[in-house]
Amino acid sequence: MKYLLTNQETERLKFRKLEPQDFEVWEELFQDDETAKLLGMNEFKTPKGRCEKWFEWTFHRYENNLGGQNVLILKETGEIIGQAGLLVREINDKNELEVAYSILPKFRRKGFATEASRKCKDFAFENNFNERLISIIVPENENSKKVALKNGLQFDKKINFHGKEMEIFLINKKNWAEK
Repeated sequence: MKYLLTNQETERLKFRKLEPQDFEVWEELFQDDETAKLLGMNEFKTPKGRCEKWFEWTFHRYENNLGGQNVLILKETGEIIGQAGLLVREINDKNELEVAYSILPKFRRKGFATEASRKCKDFAFENNFNERLISIIVPENENSKKVALKNGLQFDKKINFHGKEMEIFLINKKNWAEK
């Protein structure tokens, strides 16, 4: 599980693996249909169904060394505020490493996604996991695009990803090292 940030920390956040008992807290993320759409989960019709699929995908990643999102714990209160991590993705027959993040609604617009995604980027490059990192973003998700840009990624191209148009944001290790 080399791509997981288990036991890593930032100034305000602690990272740990997702656990089955986190389900109820994480189901809250999928109450909103717009959030489900922006996360590519709108084909699943209920918050419970969306969350079940999310957990299935996450545990599959953990078990197959494909990275996965880590739960983000707010140090100050011990609350789960979201998830962030590194995901192995196959795009155009090539393995890429994605910086991914999702923040629960009541914790948005406080800089947590930027803080967590920077830690993911630095962790990946410091450990020489890949020469570049991407974020795959639904075109309408302006907030995620802002996070990617704040994290030093730049728009690269549009792709068809699992039948959906997505935008790829990218940073090379060389550009990261120069900052």
